[in-house]
Parts: sequence; structure tokens; C-alpha cells
Amino acid sequence: MSLVIAIDGPAGSGKGTITKIISEKLGLVNIDTGAMYRCVALACINNGIKLEEEDKIGEIAKKVKIEFDKDRNVYLDGVDVSKRIREKDVSALVSPLSSIVAVREEMVKQQRKLAEGLDVIMEGRDITTVVFPNADFKFYLDATVEERAKRRFLQNQESGIDMSLEEIKEAIEARDYNDMHKEVGALKRTDDQIYVDSTNMSIEEVADFMINKIKEN
Repeated sequence: MSLVIAIDGPAGSGKGTITKIISEKLGLVNIDTGAMYRCVALACINNGIKLEEEDKIGEIAKKVKIEFDKDRNVYLDGVDVSKRIREKDVSALVSPLSSIVAVREEMVKQQRKLAEGLDVIMEGRDITTVVFPNADFKFYLDATVEERAKRRFLQNQESGIDMSLEEIKEAIEARDYNDMHKEVGALKRTDDQIYVDSTNMSIEEVADFMINKIKEN
């Protein structure tokens, strides 16, 4: 029987980094669901499709080919878009786009298909509640808005993405609101999640805490 570890949490809480560490230490397949939505957003930008054109966006979600390699590089229709999908225009579009029901349904379908028969770790906004409500382990990873903005700012600097700390904080606050008020796939806290506040914890401390929780069972 396959193992499923699900991690939800707001933007900049460290889900991607933590998921990568745990996947490497426990030999799990790491599926980046956030990158999948970002790929759909980028495909819409590339095709000149506007947010209000929901039917066209739904069709794009069905047509795009999204792939990952062992180094977590992301490919959209065969092109490496790992850096491009983190840029400002994509980041501004991804949350409202991911609220579109047709997009959500298609991505959930693809995420479940990617995980079939594998031991996986997956992070996002609705992994513990919608994609894998029966996951073996469910975590909710959190941190203050200020801390999350600082982390994203440093990530962007390393990637050469030009956004001020204040811009990032405002974007995260807007994303939090959108993510928590989606009609479908909203970010939610539930009683069966293991809550982790990473504000004052190092990446290693968070990963060790979560791995210990997994190994306890």
C-alpha cells in the first residue's frame, strides 16, 4: 500500500523546502502542486487569456503538459519554466486563477494520477482536505506574515526576481485572503492536521519534528 504525506499551509510558510528535505530523507516522490497551478497561469499569460475568460482557462488546464524532474525543475509543454513561474506576473495571477472550479478539478485529477501507486509527499492549500483527505499524515505548516515575507524575499533575491519586501508582504496577505475564501479548495485548519508554527524554527528543526511524527506511527 502506498504512503501519502500531505502538507497544507499559506504562502511562504516553507512547505516547498520542507517537502523537498523530507522527500529526500524518507525516499518519497515529491509532487509540487503549487507549481502546477503556476504553470496554468503562465500558459494563460503566454496565450493572452484573461482571468475573466474562465472557459478558456479551463481548457488550458486540460491541455497543458506539466512535468517534474528529480531536481524539482518544472516543465510546461517541454520547456523548463522553474524560474519563470515564480515571477511577479505569474504570482499575481495564480491565486485567483486557482479559485476557478474547472482548474481546481483538473489539477486535483492530475495530482491524484501522479501519485497513483507511489509513496508521495505533496504540499499545497487543499491537499489534506480535498486532494488526499485520507492521507496517512496531515500537516498544517504556518508562520507569521512578516516571517513568510522575509523568506520569500530571500528566495527571490537568490533567483534574481526583483520584488521589494513590502510588495511581497502585500502579495502574501492578498494571497492568504484569497486562499482562505475560495469557493473550492480553500486553505483550512482541521482537527486532524498536525499544526506546526515554523516562525521561530530553523528549516532543519521543522523537518526533524515532522519526520519524528511520521516515524512515531
